[in-house]
Amino acid sequence: LFLSGYLTYILTGEFTDSVGCTVGYMPFDYKKQEWASESHMNYKMFPVARERLPRLVKPSEILGYISREASDKTGIPYGLPLIAAAADKACEVLGSGVISPNVACLSYGTTSTVQTTHNKYFEVIPFFPSYPSAIPDHFNTEIMIFRGYWMVNWFKKEFGLRETQMSEKTGRTPEDHFEDMIKTIPAGSMGLTLQPYWSPGLKTPGTEAKGAIIGFGDVHTRAHIYRAILEGLTYSLKEGLIRTVKRTRKPVSRIVVSGGGSQSRSAMQITADIFNMPTFRPHTFETSSLGAAIDAAVGMGFYKDYEDAVKAMTRTGEEFLPDIKNVEIYSELYKKVYSPMYKHLQPLYKQIRNVTGYPQKI
Repeated sequence: LFLSGYLTYILTGEFTDSVGCTVGYMPFDYKKQEWASESHMNYKMFPVARERLPRLVKPSEILGYISREASDKTGIPYGLPLIAAAADKACEVLGSGVISPNVACLSYGTTSTVQTTHNKYFEVIPFFPSYPSAIPDHFNTEIMIFRGYWMVNWFKKEFGLRETQMSEKTGRTPEDHFEDMIKTIPAGSMGLTLQPYWSPGLKTPGTEAKGAIIGFGDVHTRAHIYRAILEGLTYSLKEGLIRTVKRTRKPVSRIVVSGGGSQSRSAMQITADIFNMPTFRPHTFETSSLGAAIDAAVGMGFYKDYEDAVKAMTRTGEEFLPDIKNVEIYSELYKKVYSPMYKHLQPLYKQIRNVTGYPQKI
């Protein structure tokens, strides 16, 4: 059992889990969204007997009912239906209102992702599955930057002592002070370009990948580095969306951004400019909880379908439109600097690993 299935068992006594929560090392067939047959590759890697696996239900279906024991211990009413939702990112996408392929959801959390929703299965990167959506019989493509807006915390820890101390006096967060710091820094950070692979990948980028900042000159300051972090993360997500659109053949015309990083107006404007698309943030950045609530609302029959539920329960908080001058700068930097950067640095990353042993070979 994953944690979701364990909690279901504790609350209801049922050995049941949601299809939407089966993301991980399990004998699961992601294309059929059911337990894998014995001939399936995933079963051969994880040969767990079927009787030891929980019964699966779709998002918005009933997992079970709150048991007397769970009710006594938690105060949750006895007999209350427990509705299936999905994994955190899947709920985040739904809570952001992203239910059609022409809208992409960016998650600006500790791990940053670009995701789209489809009624058809795709593997954007071969052997990396689309995960179950929080909408039944749908799929979320996902490309991930493992060290996403964790980079902001890294910057705060290594370079943000002044702003951290200021925040104790002003009552504002260090991130608010970082926002002030980069207001005068132009788009493109005067050529300072960051590749955000502070943690290696498995395939794209590879296991040898490392972070890099190129383009330093005597004009550059901490503020340029901070803006370059925001830009580098966005370049990487744009690269992921281009790959997604190429594979799915479903063009994207609108971006929705969720997660704590979406509270940064600078990050939002940079996103609109680099993607050259209208970019929105929802009225709340806690969209994962909202997505789970939408599943519950549909499951209880409060709305006839997901389209009605999303219309009623989500709304746009703020819209950011591309600035044409910035779009031109970012387009040139992406094509001529960021896009070829990994290919040119990859041999050096391999040599660094060979010499130092870091990152460790997988």
